[in-house]
Amino acid sequence: MPEARVTLIASAITLAMGAFWGLYWLPVRALDARGLPGAWGTLAITLCALGVLAPVALARRREIGRGAPVALVSIALGGAAFALYSIGFVYGRVALVILMWFLTPVWSTLIGRFVMGWPTPRLRYLAIMVGLGGLALMLGAGDGLPLPRDLGEWMTLAGGVLWSIATTGIRAKSDLGAPASAFVFALGATLVTLLLAPFLEPLPAPDAVRDLARTVSLALVTGALWWGLSLAALMWATVRLEPARVGLLLMTEVLVGALSAAFLAGETLSPMELAGGLLVLGAGLLELWPLREERGTG
Repeated sequence: MPEARVTLIASAITLAMGAFWGLYWLPVRALDARGLPGAWGTLAITLCALGVLAPVALARRREIGRGAPVALVSIALGGAAFALYSIGFVYGRVALVILMWFLTPVWSTLIGRFVMGWPTPRLRYLAIMVGLGGLALMLGAGDGLPLPRDLGEWMTLAGGVLWSIATTGIRAKSDLGAPASAFVFALGATLVTLLLAPFLEPLPAPDAVRDLARTVSLALVTGALWWGLSLAALMWATVRLEPARVGLLLMTEVLVGALSAAFLAGETLSPMELAGGLLVLGAGLLELWPLREERGTG
């Protein structure tokens, strides 16, 4: 298949998966309301995802065994990053959590330039300043220091940086197929969530979980659809696109997440938070602009 067509398909998949993940906060908060607080809901989701993906991992165990250690660690780190993002929805506001996540193009550019030595168009340095300025506005909206104000914001900020590291490693070293990558991804998320869960909230008692059968079913469906099918598609696309482009195309998640949170949870942003969010999105657009410019002049 021609490279341009592959890039187009990978871009379309990433765009669609961004919109799909814009609704991910709904099952996460539903599990929290059903008696799985903090990271326990995310742990249930990722455990179910592992169960769904286990037959795939068994069938592809040799492929996973032959995978480069850096690639396997990078994919697992990506899972850990998404786990932090997932937990962030329990402790933070949906729109702000998603917007902070979308600083990943800034972190990806910095890592690509100063760690990997990849060439960086000058306009991307402007994108970095715009993105960091937007972050400062969002975090300083409460007339305090521009620092994360709750656990959800801290976890999302850490997860975004970790995701940028992961996608850089995946791009540089991974030759693992999408189904195998999805299993390693879910495994990394499960391990990190298992470590964090007891420190965030006490282990819920069995009788504290409302309607156990429906709760398990919700976790299973969420794990299969979001952490299984959609992440397998995203892993296939990620290795075929630049990390900054991945971050940009996933911005459909911002629109879907912000609108759904406003209509379904009554969560809105203050004018300063909205201005900061627009700057973060603007930074993502600046990330893509040099690529178009290079193609036009090359």
